Amino acid sequence: MSGVKNKEVRTNPSWTTRFLAVVRYELLWDIRKKKFLGMVIVAFVFATLGLALPVILSNMVGQSVGPNPDYAVSSGAGSLGFFLFALVTAMNSISGEFESGTIVPLLTKPVSRTMVFLGKLFAAFIILFATYVVLFVYTTIGGTIVYGPQNNLQLVPLTLIGNILSTFVWVAIVLAIGSLSKSSLIAALGTFGIFIALFISAPIVSVFSEQAWVLTYLPGSGATGVSGSVSQGQGMVPTKSISTGTDNIAANLINYILYPSMNVTFYKISGFQPGQSPQILYEEPISLVLATSIAVAFTYILAFLLISWYALKRAQVLE
Repeated sequence: MSGVKNKEVRTNPSWTTRFLAVVRYELLWDIRKKKFLGMVIVAFVFATLGLALPVILSNMVGQSVGPNPDYAVSSGAGSLGFFLFALVTAMNSISGEFESGTIVPLLTKPVSRTMVFLGKLFAAFIILFATYVVLFVYTTIGGTIVYGPQNNLQLVPLTLIGNILSTFVWVAIVLAIGSLSKSSLIAALGTFGIFIALFISAPIVSVFSEQAWVLTYLPGSGATGVSGSVSQGQGMVPTKSISTGTDNIAANLINYILYPSMNVTFYKISGFQPGQSPQILYEEPISLVLATSIAVAFTYILAFLLISWYALKRAQVLE
């Protein structure tokens, strides 16, 4: 035979292999930075406070804690928890690569910037999902111990999904600011400023302004209304506060499943004179409140993620 040597054919890794390599890289980086551990600790602190404070306050006034069979399905991280989890997860996910200079060797690998972006995003989802699973297992067990047997436990996964969706609104905002500025500090401070501005202004605008509907289309807690009556046969729902906005998707989802005919009435307080009744602004079914909050959440997530992706695609890595 002729001296023809068989050439070793090298095949490039598949897209899935390279994508999972990016995800693994990001998860290992998060583990080294103790992000997951920090988030679990914060989750335990929030959950423990939610369980312990009612017990402590009841003992201070000499009363026992009453049963709350819906505690597990109605509990969650809350607006502050969503913001903190998003900040810890995404604050330096992209901007940290530029600050440390690791973006250069990262992009020398056979991965595109889009793959890097998607891998980091999926890793953030894994971290958040694992954190919320730990949180909800803990609150379900704790709620059973403190408040007695829990109802509607089959709905707890929906509450978890709603919490993740609410958190990803803030994740997208953090990533966008971090990608544009290439600074983790600016990403943190910028998102903190947006959160505080909305957190302080939302209750004021909701109660004292006729433009409360605007809050429905902003990230955060949204406008606050009061639950109304439900259709006959479902019983009467005790009057309770219902908030719109991206931070309340889980609560509104559970309210819709349990009371699909619930209506939410929004009021305006015109003054503080004795006997003065609040002015009714408008009323919406819980189904519309829920659908609007989900649509707004997805809109913000997609818009800010596109900004973040485009900023990463156009960024100069050798500056």
